[in-house]
Amino acid sequence: MTPLGEQLRARIRAEGAIPVAEFMALALSHPEHGYYRGRDPLGRGGDFITAPEISQMFGELIGLWCSVVWRSMGAPDPVILCELGPGRGTLMADLLRAAALDVAFRRALRVHLVEISPALRNRQAATLADARPIWHDDLATLPAGPLLAVGNEFFDALPIRQFVRRAGAWRERVVDLADNGFAFVDGPSVEIAAPPAKEGDLFERGDAACVLAERLGARIADRPGAALVIDYGHTATAPGETLQAVARHASADVLADPGTADLTAHVDFQALANAALPARAWGPVNQGAFLRGLGIELRAERLMLANPECAASIEAGCRRLIDAAEMGTLFKVMAISHPSLPAPPGFED
Repeated sequence: MTPLGEQLRARIRAEGAIPVAEFMALALSHPEHGYYRGRDPLGRGGDFITAPEISQMFGELIGLWCSVVWRSMGAPDPVILCELGPGRGTLMADLLRAAALDVAFRRALRVHLVEISPALRNRQAATLADARPIWHDDLATLPAGPLLAVGNEFFDALPIRQFVRRAGAWRERVVDLADNGFAFVDGPSVEIAAPPAKEGDLFERGDAACVLAERLGARIADRPGAALVIDYGHTATAPGETLQAVARHASADVLADPGTADLTAHVDFQALANAALPARAWGPVNQGAFLRGLGIELRAERLMLANPECAASIEAGCRRLIDAAEMGTLFKVMAISHPSLPAPPGFED
């Protein structure tokens, strides 16, 4: 049993079962033993790999997207460029390299990073030293001003609540003790707004994600600004269980060894769009369609011509990002913007 597991067992013995959202929050963000507090989980030696680590084209195209949107905002100078959950800083580094093609845009940028992991902050500091980033624990401490925000695989790691349909009512799912570990059990009945469901169906609600979307939407609606959300998820609110654990690039037991595996759940993009009102939500569209619309295949061709010795890996990275059998369909992209702004690139149709 992990140190965090022992602490959770002692707490449940003393106070009773805890909601899934609380278990997930502690497993990921506990100040001492949380998954994200003391490790770099990315890459082949970690637990998972994200799009920016697959290909530089991903961050470059997002940088060009931000430049176009900034121009549509009236080219404010300065403008806050904020990444939520920046990983190793790879996406931001690639974004800034592409942003340098628009000299005025690059000059206007003030880089801010929302990151709770000390280990990842250290990696970001090394990768982005020239950008002089400023770190935040959450969105609340960002300075005032026009905002461009990017969140790639950030919302999926925010805690979710789970509810199960029993005898015509919803009961909140909780985590209780079982033998030497933990088990999911039905908690108290609750009144919630939920889509139609059958007996035994699970419904997941991302309250933390919606609170963040609400804050982003309120800020963006107050003055011209935009956010780009890229994550795996579904376009419409519906019953279903998506909570999962990943360790060493393989599925793991959600309740086993808390603090040692990444816990995530699919993002409900319809709920995010509703929460972001009165800002306007665009999409979501499939990641493959979005990146094709931004010209990733042309960018790949040019990179292969310039680097023929890397052509195979460049092409493989492109395909992994856009093919339906890889990340192209499961991953979705949604933009949130001020109601006065035109359709952002990739959302024109």
